[in-house]
Amino acid sequence: MTDATDSAPGTDPDRAGFLTALAAARDQLVLAAGVITDTNIDLVGTIGRHVLAHLLPARRVRTKDRIVKRAISKYNARGPAIDRTTYKATISINMFTSSP
Repeated sequence: MTDATDSAPGTDPDRAGFLTALAAARDQLVLAAGVITDTNIDLVGTIGRHVLAHLLPARRVRTKDRIVKRAISKYNARGPAIDRTTYKATISINMFTSSP
């Protein structure tokens, strides 16, 4: 799907439909079509051309930030207390390179 949208300049990758690609891939497997017989490899291929032919409509612009859904009830549940506090986490990444 990425190779297909990259091959058409200005095409948003979000418009490539997964189900379209899945159906095209399934059809290729069932029919055993497009079996590679030579060394010429087309990155877009039949599946990519099918994806480009059936692009999804452009997404609308998001007007509000994403928010966490609110609970159904604003009252505390009965039973043992549930700890709903948030804690800050610190993440560190160390990259080691080996010298030859």
